[in-house]
Amino acid sequence: MRAEILNRCEVVEECYEFLLAYAAQGLPSDEGSKSGGQAREFLQRAVRALTGLGETCATAVRDESLEPAHKYLAFFAVLDRDSRDSLAAIELVLAQSAISSQLIDNLNASIHLRALLTDLFLVAEILGKHDRPAEQVVTNPGD
Repeated sequence: MRAEILNRCEVVEECYEFLLAYAAQGLPSDEGSKSGGQAREFLQRAVRALTGLGETCATAVRDESLEPAHKYLAFFAVLDRDSRDSLAAIELVLAQSAISSQLIDNLNASIHLRALLTDLFLVAEILGKHDRPAEQVVTNPGD
């Protein structure tokens, strides 16, 4: 379950990184360019990754007995809200006949997407640490 969550986080992060580069290209439309077609593909992958993310995280709390469960569930409720808000923005962009670099720049600047990314960084760090053996977790770098 953790691997699925971490994979979803990675898909959204990769999408955001691609979109940063796409926004910098100054394209009036996604038609007629390789990166334009890729923009829609990255956005569609992000939609799939975000759909049901909150439920997947809540299931992981139960299935993997993450403790303290109430702390995880409270944060995953925030993640669910942020992912749904971001999903609405991404789907609105995908519904447009042309996806310009400016439109993507505005999406990237969305507070909803930025909150989601911060949530995902936190989740990836926390769940990623649980996957590592204890001796690999560095608590005091340089010691």
